Amino acid sequence: MFAAWDDRTQQHPQETPMNASTHALVAVAATSGLVDLFERQQQAARREVDVPLALRRERLQRLTAMWRHNEGRLAQAVGQDFGLRGERLTQVADALVLDSVLADLRRNLARWSRPRRVRTPLHLLPARAFVQRQPLGVVGVISPWNYPLQLALGPSATALAAGNRVLLKPSEHTPHTAQLLAELVAQHFAPEEFAVVTGGVDVATAFSALPFDHLFFTGSTTVGRQVAEAAARNLTPVTLELGGKSPCIVDASCSDLDGAALKIAVGKLLNGGQTCIAPDYLLLPRGREAAFADAYQKAVTRLFPQLVGNADYAAIINARQHQRLQALVDEARALGARVDDVGPPALGTPASEAEARQMRPLLVFDLPPQARLLHEEIFGPVLPVLPYDDLGTVIAYINARPRPLALYWFGQDEAARDRVLQGTVSGGVTVNDMLMHIAHDGLPFGGVGESGLGAYHGETGFLRFTHEKAVFVQSRFGRGDLLYPPFGARFDRVMGLIRRWLR
Repeated sequence: MFAAWDDRTQQHPQETPMNASTHALVAVAATSGLVDLFERQQQAARREVDVPLALRRERLQRLTAMWRHNEGRLAQAVGQDFGLRGERLTQVADALVLDSVLADLRRNLARWSRPRRVRTPLHLLPARAFVQRQPLGVVGVISPWNYPLQLALGPSATALAAGNRVLLKPSEHTPHTAQLLAELVAQHFAPEEFAVVTGGVDVATAFSALPFDHLFFTGSTTVGRQVAEAAARNLTPVTLELGGKSPCIVDASCSDLDGAALKIAVGKLLNGGQTCIAPDYLLLPRGREAAFADAYQKAVTRLFPQLVGNADYAAIINARQHQRLQALVDEARALGARVDDVGPPALGTPASEAEARQMRPLLVFDLPPQARLLHEEIFGPVLPVLPYDDLGTVIAYINARPRPLALYWFGQDEAARDRVLQGTVSGGVTVNDMLMHIAHDGLPFGGVGESGLGAYHGETGFLRFTHEKAVFVQSRFGRGDLLYPPFGARFDRVMGLIRRWLR
């Protein structure tokens, strides 16, 4: 099914984590052991429905300690998988977001976990009501290759904090990272609590077909559809964090084109452009193309004085992805588009296969409508530039396409900004900067339409992995009997009084 996969016993705090004997279970889980591992978690979740706050905190502390003590090793594994991606890049791209998620969970866990009182309407008094927050049970997390630490451990940490058991399936395109995560989790958690399964398409297919209480997937829209289809057979609710064509608008009121170009270059070129919320195309006032190209080239050179061998500039993850990107650019050229290399002067030739995958930053102008660069998610350092004449055209262009995961706007005209915010629908927006809405713990992060289903981060994420159970407690003074049959004059009087209150 997933032909294009990822194209992209009661537990207590004092229990002994998974030992050497259970390493075999993780390895076997790639085949028949996967179902056994899931069933162990499911049985444990059904035995221990109420997971005490102390146990949730302890699991979160264990995960935090695992992360802090092994961050360097994990960053090295990520570097191995990319072939060329520096540890500092992983610090800003993965570690910073994950540190923020873990701190937010530790800070707010007690408040988010407690029951929430609900006001009781007058006609139901003197009863009382509250919402009880409970774990869903077993949560499956399928994580992608582009940010293989924060997009694996962030959702997993949130699900654990909510009291769930977690099975994590990392991407097969980052095998060193996946294997190290499996080993570390096995050392810090019992298999009934949290476990990692590794493997390729066969494992991914079997994983998504398990009857999880919730399935969380991050990846491409194409595979997201397949995951949702597999989950639907079990009526498993899903969160789908996908991608799509995220626009960046430079408004006519943008007076600092150099500053905007620098921020756009940061957002576009982070991780070699392999970011789900990177700007996928730029909408620019007609006549400013040359000025923007000059500003963007200066920004790129400032950020990356050289490209070849520069660990700050990630290689494209593998040869297949690199070939896909090159094919998109070649097609654009063949259709008459102008492709500008805006990278710094080349200082030497690639000395390795990974250095050869450090694709140079490109701006593309005069693209015809049929070009695949305008229809497929790019996921690389290529930025199409589309000139526009008026803001209405911009809004119409965005709305004629699937709803994007992110939208970016640069300018000083608040009325124009609000017109875009009110006239378009996207997963999230950053104004006068790039990517920053994902860094704010208080903001929900997720897509809409083809860019995703459901959101997480902060309390939104905690509730994504939580069942909010409605509880109504009747008072011994309650008079619900006044509405019991047989119906007659007394019923009419009581019903009339209640309806007058309600109206």
